[in-house]
Amino acid sequence: MRRLTRLCLGFLLLPAFAGAQQTKAPDVWGPYKFLVGTWTAEGHGEPGEGKGAFSFQLELQGKILVRRNHLEFPATPQRPAFAHEDLLVVYRDANTTPIRAIYFDSEGYVIHYTATFSEEGKVLTFLSDASMQAPRQRLTYVQNGDGTLKVKFEIAPPGKPEAFVTHVEGVAHRK
Repeated sequence: MRRLTRLCLGFLLLPAFAGAQQTKAPDVWGPYKFLVGTWTAEGHGEPGEGKGAFSFQLELQGKILVRRNHLEFPATPQRPAFAHEDLLVVYRDANTTPIRAIYFDSEGYVIHYTATFSEEGKVLTFLSDASMQAPRQRLTYVQNGDGTLKVKFEIAPPGKPEAFVTHVEGVAHRK
Protein backbone atom coordinates (compact mmCIF):
# COMPACT_ATOMS: atom_id res chain seq x y z
CA MET A 1 0.00 0.00 0.00
CA ARG A 2 2.85 2.39 0.87
CA ARG A 3 4.46 1.67 -2.45
CA LEU A 4 1.22 2.49 -4.27
CA THR A 5 0.88 5.74 -2.28
CA ARG A 6 4.44 6.79 -3.17
CA LEU A 7 3.86 5.92 -6.81
CA CYS A 8 0.67 8.01 -6.91
CA LEU A 9 2.40 10.89 -5.13
CA GLY A 10 5.24 10.70 -7.62
CA PHE A 11 2.83 10.93 -10.55
CA LEU A 12 1.11 13.91 -8.94
CA LEU A 13 4.39 15.75 -8.39
CA LEU A 14 5.91 14.89 -11.76
CA PRO A 15 4.13 17.65 -13.74
CA ALA A 16 5.13 20.27 -11.15
CA PHE A 17 8.73 19.07 -11.18
CA ALA A 18 8.83 19.00 -14.98
CA GLY A 19 7.42 22.54 -15.13
CA ALA A 20 10.05 23.77 -12.68
CA GLN A 21 12.79 22.23 -14.83
CA GLN A 22 11.67 24.08 -17.98
CA THR A 23 13.25 27.45 -18.41
CA LYS A 24 11.32 30.19 -20.10
CA ALA A 25 12.77 31.05 -23.49
CA PRO A 26 14.33 34.51 -23.57
CA ASP A 27 12.34 37.24 -25.29
CA VAL A 28 14.31 37.52 -28.51
CA TRP A 29 12.51 40.74 -29.48
CA GLY A 30 12.76 42.43 -26.06
CA PRO A 31 15.69 44.68 -27.01
CA TYR A 32 13.97 45.61 -30.30
CA LYS A 33 10.62 46.63 -28.83
CA PHE A 34 11.63 50.29 -28.58
CA LEU A 35 11.24 50.35 -32.39
CA VAL A 36 7.71 48.92 -32.52
CA GLY A 37 5.18 51.49 -33.67
CA THR A 38 4.84 54.19 -36.30
CA TRP A 39 7.41 56.95 -36.76
CA THR A 40 7.69 60.13 -38.80
CA ALA A 41 11.12 61.19 -40.00
CA GLU A 42 13.04 64.03 -41.58
CA GLY A 43 16.45 63.56 -43.05
CA HIS A 44 19.12 64.67 -45.45
CA GLY A 45 21.98 63.22 -47.39
CA GLU A 46 23.10 62.36 -50.87
CA PRO A 47 19.56 62.29 -52.32
CA GLY A 48 18.74 65.66 -50.66
CA GLU A 49 16.25 66.65 -47.97
CA GLY A 50 13.41 64.20 -47.40
CA LYS A 51 10.44 63.43 -45.17
CA GLY A 52 8.50 60.29 -44.58
CA ALA A 53 7.31 57.64 -42.20
CA PHE A 54 8.16 54.10 -41.22
CA SER A 55 6.74 51.45 -38.95
CA PHE A 56 8.07 48.42 -37.13
CA GLN A 57 5.65 45.60 -36.30
CA LEU A 58 6.07 42.09 -34.95
CA GLU A 59 4.46 39.72 -37.46
CA LEU A 60 3.91 36.00 -38.04
CA GLN A 61 2.96 35.45 -34.39
CA GLY A 62 6.04 37.28 -33.17
CA LYS A 63 8.54 35.36 -35.31
CA ILE A 64 9.72 38.34 -37.38
CA LEU A 65 10.01 42.11 -37.02
CA VAL A 66 9.04 44.04 -40.15
CA ARG A 67 9.86 47.63 -41.04
CA ARG A 68 7.98 49.37 -43.83
CA ASN A 69 9.45 52.69 -44.92
CA HIS A 70 8.27 55.44 -47.29
CA LEU A 71 10.25 58.65 -47.96
CA GLU A 72 9.46 61.59 -50.23
CA PHE A 73 12.22 63.71 -51.76
CA PRO A 74 11.06 66.98 -53.37
CA ALA A 75 12.33 68.15 -56.74
CA THR A 76 15.61 70.05 -56.89
CA PRO A 77 17.19 71.92 -59.80
CA GLN A 78 19.26 68.76 -60.46
CA ARG A 79 16.45 66.13 -60.39
CA PRO A 80 12.69 65.60 -60.22
CA ALA A 81 10.82 64.67 -57.04
CA PHE A 82 10.85 60.98 -56.17
CA ALA A 83 9.70 58.51 -53.54
CA HIS A 84 11.71 55.73 -51.92
CA GLU A 85 10.07 52.66 -50.35
CA ASP A 86 11.70 49.76 -48.60
CA LEU A 87 10.96 46.70 -46.54
CA LEU A 88 13.23 45.27 -43.84
CA VAL A 89 12.48 41.83 -42.39
CA VAL A 90 14.37 41.05 -39.18
CA TYR A 91 14.46 37.38 -38.22
CA ARG A 92 16.17 34.78 -36.12
CA ASP A 93 17.88 32.28 -38.39
CA ALA A 94 17.24 28.71 -37.15
CA ASN A 95 16.89 29.86 -33.51
CA THR A 96 20.48 31.03 -33.39
CA THR A 97 22.09 34.34 -32.78
CA PRO A 98 22.95 36.76 -34.19
CA ILE A 99 19.69 38.15 -35.51
CA ARG A 100 19.66 38.52 -39.29
CA ALA A 101 17.74 40.88 -41.59
CA ILE A 102 17.00 41.22 -45.27
CA TYR A 103 16.23 44.52 -46.97
CA PHE A 104 14.38 45.19 -50.24
CA ASP A 105 13.72 48.59 -51.81
CA SER A 106 11.92 50.26 -54.71
CA GLU A 107 15.26 50.85 -56.46
CA GLY A 108 15.88 47.09 -56.70
CA TYR A 109 18.47 46.74 -53.95
CA VAL A 110 18.58 43.66 -51.71
CA ILE A 111 20.84 43.75 -48.64
CA HIS A 112 21.54 40.97 -46.14
CA TYR A 113 22.36 42.24 -42.65
CA THR A 114 23.51 40.98 -39.26
CA ALA A 115 22.00 42.91 -36.34
CA THR A 116 23.89 43.81 -33.16
CA PHE A 117 23.31 46.06 -30.16
CA SER A 118 25.84 48.24 -28.42
CA GLU A 119 26.90 47.13 -24.96
CA GLU A 120 24.52 49.57 -23.26
CA GLY A 121 21.67 48.52 -25.61
CA LYS A 122 20.96 52.02 -26.99
CA VAL A 123 22.46 51.56 -30.47
CA LEU A 124 21.16 48.95 -32.93
CA THR A 125 23.35 48.35 -35.97
CA PHE A 126 22.50 46.38 -39.09
CA LEU A 127 25.74 45.56 -40.94
CA SER A 128 26.10 43.82 -44.29
CA ASP A 129 28.95 41.43 -44.99
CA ALA A 130 32.22 42.83 -46.34
CA SER A 131 33.00 42.12 -49.98
CA MET A 132 35.79 42.97 -52.40
CA GLN A 133 33.22 43.25 -55.23
CA ALA A 134 30.27 45.08 -53.66
CA PRO A 135 29.65 48.03 -51.33
CA ARG A 136 29.10 47.36 -47.63
CA GLN A 137 26.10 48.95 -45.87
CA ARG A 138 25.47 49.94 -42.28
CA LEU A 139 22.06 51.03 -40.95
CA THR A 140 22.09 52.41 -37.40
CA TYR A 141 19.32 53.35 -34.96
CA VAL A 142 20.30 55.33 -31.88
CA GLN A 143 17.81 55.77 -29.03
CA ASN A 144 17.94 59.39 -27.90
CA GLY A 145 17.00 60.31 -24.34
CA ASP A 146 14.04 62.38 -25.57
CA GLY A 147 12.24 59.41 -27.17
CA THR A 148 13.41 60.17 -30.71
CA LEU A 149 15.60 58.00 -32.89
CA LYS A 150 18.67 59.02 -34.82
CA VAL A 151 18.80 56.98 -38.02
CA LYS A 152 21.85 56.74 -40.27
CA PHE A 153 22.52 54.76 -43.44
CA GLU A 154 26.16 54.51 -44.52
CA ILE A 155 27.96 52.90 -47.45
CA ALA A 156 31.58 51.71 -47.71
CA PRO A 157 33.13 51.11 -51.15
CA PRO A 158 34.06 47.62 -52.36
CA GLY A 159 37.33 46.43 -50.84
CA LYS A 160 37.24 49.10 -48.10
CA PRO A 161 34.76 47.60 -45.62
CA GLU A 162 35.33 50.16 -42.85
CA ALA A 163 35.50 53.32 -44.99
CA PHE A 164 31.86 54.27 -44.41
CA VAL A 165 30.41 57.48 -45.79
CA THR A 166 26.99 58.73 -44.69
CA HIS A 167 24.41 58.39 -47.47
CA VAL A 168 21.32 59.50 -45.49
CA GLU A 169 20.72 60.45 -41.88
CA GLY A 170 17.84 61.89 -39.94
CA VAL A 171 15.69 61.97 -36.84
CA ALA A 172 12.48 60.03 -36.26
CA HIS A 173 9.61 60.87 -33.89
CA ARG A 174 7.05 58.37 -32.64
CA LYS A 175 3.55 59.09 -33.97
